[in-house]
Amino acid sequence: MTRFIQSLGARALVELGGLGRLGLYFGYMLRGLFRSPGKFDFVVKQVWFIGTKSLFVVGFTGAFTGMVLGLQGYYTLSKFGSEGMLGSAVALSIIRELGPVLTALMVTGRAGSAMCAELGIMRIDEQIDALECMAIDPHSYLVTPRFLASLLALPLLTAFFDVAGIFSGYVIGVRLLGVNEGAYIDGMHRSVLWDDVYMGFMKSLCFSIIMIWISTYKGFFAGVDDGNFGPEQVSRATTDAVVVSSISILVANYVVTSLLI
Repeated sequence: MTRFIQSLGARALVELGGLGRLGLYFGYMLRGLFRSPGKFDFVVKQVWFIGTKSLFVVGFTGAFTGMVLGLQGYYTLSKFGSEGMLGSAVALSIIRELGPVLTALMVTGRAGSAMCAELGIMRIDEQIDALECMAIDPHSYLVTPRFLASLLALPLLTAFFDVAGIFSGYVIGVRLLGVNEGAYIDGMHRSVLWDDVYMGFMKSLCFSIIMIWISTYKGFFAGVDDGNFGPEQVSRATTDAVVVSSISILVANYVVTSLLI
């Protein structure tokens, strides 16, 4: 029993230490904003990597999400004779909830995992240690540009998702199922307010911070706790980054919604 309590306490101390290091890492990432960060072209490159290369998967996801919402919304609203409200149902569902959440999850799976693996390889190859030996802050050089690029790219990708989803919902509802075009557009116009758009973009900003924070943290410290630097540690860090980031995004979605609703 005593050994069990000791192991439980040791595990708790390790987890608390990890949380403290995670908080310090976030502070170092923000500190890089006020220091001389990496080259500007590296920020542009990361915007291209996070944003432009995610356009297809985000647009594809948004299109089929809008199609499903059009079908399901029509099926539900037709029971109450309210097919004309399909436009507002599709638009509000995508702008307030599905757009920012699904965009963040898609970008996490595509770009977040890649950034985690890249930093993890740099850690096991001692490239991060080499930067520290050259008196170069690795946080401002490697992490801060990715942080800035994510803040720029994710809201734009969310807007692209919203447009793709609303348009595909229009195609299914109006062109395929025969909903009145004027009722669809007018319902969307009357129901969607700037507060709804504001909520969607605030969520996308919060999710971008979470994605970069956790994904780069897991890669930056890959194998540090185990003291074993190898491919297995990079693989484990990448898996943890995607899982923890996705769960954190879903939890943050509830918190932000409860605060802004």
